[in-house]
Amino acid sequence: MAYQALYRKWRPRTFDDVVGQQHITETLKRQVAGGRLSHAYLFVGTRGTGKTTCAKILSRAVNCEHPVDGNPCNECASCRGIEDGSILEVEEIDAASNNGVDNVRVLRDEAVYSPASVRKRVYIIDEVHMLSAAAFNALLKILEEPPEHLLFILATTELNKVPATILSRCQRFNFRRITAEDIIGRLNYVAAQEGIDLTPEGAAMLARLADGGMRDALSLLDQCGGAAVDEKRILEAIGMTGATEILSLFRSIRGQDPEGILRQTDLLYRSGKDMTVMLGELQQLLRDVLVFQLAGGRDSGLLSGLYAPDELAEAAEGLAPATAMKWMETLQDSGGDRADQKSVRLRAETALLKLSSARLRTDADALADRVAALEQKVENAAFTGSGSAVRMEREKKEETGSVKPAPEEERTAEAETETVKENEAEEPPEKTEERKPEEAAPIPEVSAGQKESAGWKQVLQALKDRVDNPTYFMLADPACYEGERQGTRLIVRCGSPFARNMANTTEIQTALKEAAEEAFGCPVPVILADPGESVPEPPAGKKADKLDELAAFDIVRFK
Repeated sequence: MAYQALYRKWRPRTFDDVVGQQHITETLKRQVAGGRLSHAYLFVGTRGTGKTTCAKILSRAVNCEHPVDGNPCNECASCRGIEDGSILEVEEIDAASNNGVDNVRVLRDEAVYSPASVRKRVYIIDEVHMLSAAAFNALLKILEEPPEHLLFILATTELNKVPATILSRCQRFNFRRITAEDIIGRLNYVAAQEGIDLTPEGAAMLARLADGGMRDALSLLDQCGGAAVDEKRILEAIGMTGATEILSLFRSIRGQDPEGILRQTDLLYRSGKDMTVMLGELQQLLRDVLVFQLAGGRDSGLLSGLYAPDELAEAAEGLAPATAMKWMETLQDSGGDRADQKSVRLRAETALLKLSSARLRTDADALADRVAALEQKVENAAFTGSGSAVRMEREKKEETGSVKPAPEEERTAEAETETVKENEAEEPPEKTEERKPEEAAPIPEVSAGQKESAGWKQVLQALKDRVDNPTYFMLADPACYEGERQGTRLIVRCGSPFARNMANTTEIQTALKEAAEEAFGCPVPVILADPGESVPEPPAGKKADKLDELAAFDIVRFK
């Protein structure tokens, strides 16, 4: 006897054998037992959830000579004839290959004749959404006024493609995805009957990979069948990468290690791993990390179960949810065509390198990722550095006089005061010249080593209370902005055209000028420039104005 695939060999033969669809099978059993059958049924659901199986069982149940509580006996001549296909009044039609109006017209012409060997003529139309518009119109006529001996069972995976006129004339049953627990129970039963050594971990992995489809689970078990089916055997059989390798690749991405990313990708490629599957597994990890972050690790039922909680906690540490979401979108767009694996490898490596460093991307989303990462660092610091927050609050209250400093702090402050007084006593104050009111105090010159550090840091410190957190984090990012104090001016160099346009807004310009004035003690012109661009000093003895700032650029000419 020829070998038969497991999903065909173990297809349920009664409603009681169907797994995970009790809300449908119980209703159909009651209708068959009570003789309250509809003339048309529509079964809707994802692949492998039992639509065609229930349609076959129903076709036998309505024609069974000795039904048992709504189930077919599978022993009478009608049941055996329908199962082996010798009774032509029960017909299964694939709408994907018979979707023309002529096919439906032939069916409609045959349907008017009463069956010879069974009570009802049954038509099972699988993937009914593939019918053409003309074919649907031809089918609609017979659904409106069906003969008493006729029964239609339609099955589809895409309900949105079925016309509303067809839906309104059918009893619709929605097939759910089968739960992992039900799939594991069925897999263990089949494995025991077939003599397959299926480990609990292997059964759980097959259930996750099946994604709610029993047929897919049995097909995977058939593919991995052997002496022992465990996680390692499953990964080898279906070409998956595995949680350990994916976590290692993820760590290289987080650690911004391009060499490690390319080395691991090459190793996986040479070992025969599917690059598209690898990207999908990395997306699954990111999805689990995102769920772990948003659910706080409390609801483990939402996780895939491929990774331990401590592994997810390590992967989620310091990763902003917005960044994880963007990474998932980048991986989704980089899958490529499965038929061209070389192209998929190139796209996969490009996507992984982009994930490892936002500096390799030039779009606005890259800047948003960096801002999100800074926000995540600040949020983490808010939880881990609560002591600093308490100290800052205490210092603020001490400045207003609402809290008296601690004795130790008082002694320290007194010691510092005495030291300052001694220094003032030793060094007599220098004689200062009186300045005229109309003259502005010039900003003292600083050395080249102080230009990029002291002045810009003071401006950033003064900016904190003048802009919101995302804007401040972006201004404080050296990849976006670098400030330097040159004489009586503050030069802000912008890392990209996007950063320059953002800094050129009225709100940020005002904040920069106010912060510079607070940091330096007098009004300071703020000039935006590109990295490496030379900004000449204004003519000596002449007050700098807006025209002088414009004249500093080569593209501006005055007559």
